[in-house]
Amino acid sequence: MTDTVLRKTIYLNASKEHVWSYLTDPDKLAVWFHKPKAPLTAGAPYQMFGTTSGDRLMWGDVTRAEPFDLLEYTFTIGPMNGAVSTVRWMLEAVAGGTRLSLRHEGLPQGADAFGLALALDKGWDDHISKMRAAIHEAAA
Repeated sequence: MTDTVLRKTIYLNASKEHVWSYLTDPDKLAVWFHKPKAPLTAGAPYQMFGTTSGDRLMWGDVTRAEPFDLLEYTFTIGPMNGAVSTVRWMLEAVAGGTRLSLRHEGLPQGADAFGLALALDKGWDDHISKMRAAIHEAAA
């Protein structure tokens, strides 16, 4: 059995510093993802809430925050039944902007968990698309 690892990479017309703010600032996270009550910082727990429902949707701990280069946190949601995975964002300066890569690993395994992997895969696509739109609209 192989590990389920979700990988995404996009290019953004923005500096690493600007992209970083969309990964860590509560107000900017709320635009494309879910809203934490405080900025994401290394060593701190976090909880993210639905921007319309106010419901707690995900939670964990920020394990690494190397400004403008790498953000890593544990990731748990209700459907994972207590399982903990890891989300890692890597930022790399490229000509004209930033390459942003996501690696989501440690997901539950097996046929029963495949529906969760499909839902998370689609969810990341949707959220990342919203991030791209928000960053590019702000740059226009």
